[in-house]
Amino acid sequence: MAAKPTKSSGQKDNFTRNLVIGMVALVVGVGVIFSVTGNQTKVSSKIPTIASEAEGYGLVFNPSAMPVIDIWEDFQCPVCRSFESVVGSYLSQLVKENKAKVIYHPLSFIGPESVRAANAAACAAEESKFDEFHTLLYKTQSTTENSGLWSNDNLVGLGATVGLTSDSFKKCVNDGGFLGWVNNIAADGAKKNVNSTPTVFVNGKEIDRNTQYMDLNGFTAALVAAGLK
Repeated sequence: MAAKPTKSSGQKDNFTRNLVIGMVALVVGVGVIFSVTGNQTKVSSKIPTIASEAEGYGLVFNPSAMPVIDIWEDFQCPVCRSFESVVGSYLSQLVKENKAKVIYHPLSFIGPESVRAANAAACAAEESKFDEFHTLLYKTQSTTENSGLWSNDNLVGLGATVGLTSDSFKKCVNDGGFLGWVNNIAADGAKKNVNSTPTVFVNGKEIDRNTQYMDLNGFTAALVAAGLK
């Protein structure tokens, strides 16, 4: 589900369509893999090592750094792919240089393949390969939602291309090792009224969709204003 950072009527129509489709997918499509529990998180669910319940179960990089960047995304969201193409490399560099605390919240609005991809991304994070796998997911995103591209077998194959060849990664993907965590991310997003992707907060405040999402200079300006050095 994608909300584009412009105000044209066509884009608003697309947002409305994607919002409706996404919410249906959340209730119906995700149920193919596991039972959605509404807005209820399950504290007993296994979570990735770098995930933090205090941070909405997000995957946290550089926990003591500032500013704090929260990214809510769905790996099947085409606008998320566009956002990744604009700021992905820059965010990766900020993480590597410990210049910002970056928290990823993989949502699953669009359906079963979003769930599988989010689970696989968590499996990759367990082996310190989240960034590489995250980038690859967007590079291989299908133009058709829930097309069958991201089966567990194919996700395992994608992982192998970035060095994720361990039996533990394969088992994590095939067994849905973090499906409960994926549900917790969705539940937390619902509680926070995050209803479109991508949604980005810097120090707890959403950045401007019209000027700071799809423009690297605008995005950087938002971070500098929030204390990026």
